Amino acid sequence: MLNVHSLTSGNTFLRLRSADSSSPLWPLQPKSQFSATVPICFACLRKHASRQRPFNWRVEGVARDGYLLFHQRRGLKPPSAIPGLSIGSLEGPQSVLEAVAILTAIIVVHESGHFLAAYLQGIHVSKFAVGFGPILAKFNAKNVEYSIRAFPLGGFVGFPDNDPESDIPVDDVNLLKNRPIFDRALVISAGVIANIIFAYMIIFVQVLAVGLPVQEALPGVLVPEVQASSAAARYGLQSGDVILGVNGSKLLKSGASVFDLVDIIKKSPSKTVSFSVERGKTSLEIDVVPDLNSDGTGRIGVQLSPHIKFAKVKPGNLAQAVAFAGKEFWGLSFNVVDSLKQTFFNFSQSASKVSSPVAIIAVGAEVARSSTEGLYQFAAVLNINLAVINLLPLPALDGGSLFLLLIEAARGGRKLPQEIEQRIMSSGILVVITLGMFLIVRDTLNLDFIREML
Repeated sequence: MLNVHSLTSGNTFLRLRSADSSSPLWPLQPKSQFSATVPICFACLRKHASRQRPFNWRVEGVARDGYLLFHQRRGLKPPSAIPGLSIGSLEGPQSVLEAVAILTAIIVVHESGHFLAAYLQGIHVSKFAVGFGPILAKFNAKNVEYSIRAFPLGGFVGFPDNDPESDIPVDDVNLLKNRPIFDRALVISAGVIANIIFAYMIIFVQVLAVGLPVQEALPGVLVPEVQASSAAARYGLQSGDVILGVNGSKLLKSGASVFDLVDIIKKSPSKTVSFSVERGKTSLEIDVVPDLNSDGTGRIGVQLSPHIKFAKVKPGNLAQAVAFAGKEFWGLSFNVVDSLKQTFFNFSQSASKVSSPVAIIAVGAEVARSSTEGLYQFAAVLNINLAVINLLPLPALDGGSLFLLLIEAARGGRKLPQEIEQRIMSSGILVVITLGMFLIVRDTLNLDFIREML
């Protein structure tokens, strides 16, 4: 669930200070602002059970189902067969910086959407900040303070609506609070719109520059790893072999072939199972007698995974590039929505997928280390995730602010009392802050080098 930011009366989500870095968290005189912070959940890039990933595989991209695609280098073994990727590391300063830069760029785009929607309508804007916390550098232009702050994983756009230090009259028609509902709704939704456009642009550039990663199913089942002293090792199966058939029957181009093969092995304890094997350019027939498990099933001691070939598809012309990008964009969007829906409606089972900025950066750093090309889809998914999350009608989200505007419209243009609106937003922000801090601590403690220190 990427980032939450809001049109609030003075409270920036996951910031320990208000827009004025010297002010307390809950100012007595609130200031209206949109704030954006780092992701607190990334349901689309799921954490896998495995905590180790052999160095000889690289990430190829982000699959349609949200998992990372791997590309095997010749003669090397894949990561733990069907379980997959460790994100428990932040090794490599360059890759970490690349991941942080992507998150920062996404937040800047989001806040720029709010800023431009207000600025182009002539609405007063007082601040545009990249990061949060103490100010590192700032300048003023046209009555707007632009600043870079100490912590780069956030940002906000501030409005002088309730700023006691502002010399703008409270009845000025160009204050955001005095604008018609449509104008305010445009400002609130502009951040989401900016992220959607940015996501499509990233995919479009990827299509033109490097093509889209696709996976092609091949016949058979891959043997990524053979356990020492197992039945498979004793009878001659090796890592990297492809099993094309079993007991005279061919294995098809389907992920189901893995389960079919496992089922045959389990049903054949102490019975000969004949494998048709491809090893490089050599075809072999290998008979294996599965060992007997304690539960009475057969076992040969191998890891099995679908036999898949990775390739890139590039468009032949500009129209095809637009079509490719559109199809990929809608595919990623559908899967982000579906993944988040599963997270919300099955939270007890999917709570472990909720991640803090620490885990998001770890995933981004892993993608950056493995394949620069994979960063395209990583950035696109983050943008879509941010856009979808912020449309939810919850306090502290853009969707929550839009919902309050809908209530105002239903009341014939009469606003809710400011105290009630403030309480709604503040309660939502407090919940999100608590959740966010818990996740940050949890994911930090799960980092490999932190675990080693403990």
